[in-house]
Amino acid sequence: MIKVKDSVEVALELDEKKVYSHIAHESAEDIIRIISAIDAERAKLRGIEVYYKDDWDLLIRERIRKGKRHTVFDFYNPFLMDIWEEKVKEAKRSMRIIYYSIIALSGFALLMIILSFITGYPTFVIALGVLPLAIYIFDRQKSEVDMKYYELVQFFVYELKALLERFDLDKEKYKFNLYNSDYKGVLFDHRGRARVE
Repeated sequence: MIKVKDSVEVALELDEKKVYSHIAHESAEDIIRIISAIDAERAKLRGIEVYYKDDWDLLIRERIRKGKRHTVFDFYNPFLMDIWEEKVKEAKRSMRIIYYSIIALSGFALLMIILSFITGYPTFVIALGVLPLAIYIFDRQKSEVDMKYYELVQFFVYELKALLERFDLDKEKYKFNLYNSDYKGVLFDHRGRARVE
């Protein structure tokens, strides 16, 4: 007589690591792309010339639209998408503050210079008085954006490490590009490629 197992018995016999290892591999590759893309943005913000381009935003939106579920956000940790999107929104908001502040202060300075020519009074001195404020706003917002990108990359480095350890994936196979070397839990090889410890 053939014994038929129900789905619960079969599920209990399955080895989770073997069943999900290929999806874990894809998830690890997704995290690597996220880390490299965000760190490249951070490096550009710091003035480093970067040749890395990966439109991760567009790729994720396409995958979600098509209903593909094999992403790090769906398989490994569904909350990663929310965390990632919120941090990126905060960083972009800070960048907008920089741009709008520069535009507003430049407009004010131009207005004062024009007013100096029209009235004959040295009102441009007022515009010079605003210069330290402009430098302060720019520096503060730039530091804030840098910190957001740093936190996001560091968070994904920890997530990658946890994923690789959970599914016994070889850390040497999951190397990525980093332009900044101030992250914890990252080792660099002689060619400058990084991997988690």
